[in-house]
Amino acid sequence: MSKARVGILISGTGSNMEALIRAAEPDDCPYEVAVVISNRPGAAGLDRAKALGVTALAVDHAPFGKDREAHEHALDAALRRFGCSYVALAGYMRIMTPFLVGAWQGRMLNIHPSLLPKYPGLDTHRRAIEAGDAEAGCSVHLVTAGVDEGPVLAQARVRILPRESHQTLAERVLAAEHALYPEALADLVSGRSTPPSSS
Repeated sequence: MSKARVGILISGTGSNMEALIRAAEPDDCPYEVAVVISNRPGAAGLDRAKALGVTALAVDHAPFGKDREAHEHALDAALRRFGCSYVALAGYMRIMTPFLVGAWQGRMLNIHPSLLPKYPGLDTHRRAIEAGDAEAGCSVHLVTAGVDEGPVLAQARVRILPRESHQTLAERVLAAEHALYPEALADLVSGRSTPPSSS
């Protein structure tokens, strides 16, 4: 079986990255992780990826200063050098410019710790608890120009427990992310899921 080659972009420890890599190990997984790239040379996720047998490298954003697009051209070149056909963001903490979003339109996805369109951006768990929501969760979505605004491909729901702290909720949602993200990526690359059109 020919597998889709996926590049993973990270900025930190890469727990979702590890979930994607481990899910790709069985022969029947429709994707393989070709490379892990971080914008931070010291990101712990780089060593984590190498320990799992995946090529990992840094494309440091610092030398590019404020020229985010120039950095993205270097990222794009690296992804293409490794033959990637999809890109998965796993804790990548840079806002994309139209260049990279456009270059990978429909083939770049992200996971966000809320039930989008609720709570885009940061501090999602605290916001859900303070709003009195009965449940929280996570969403896998295609990356578009707006932050956390792309079409949602899959969601997992997590019940908010009585007197729950945002820290314990974050831990339980993260466990849901680790299960949801590989499944959503596999569905996308195999054509089992059709991304909804953005309106």
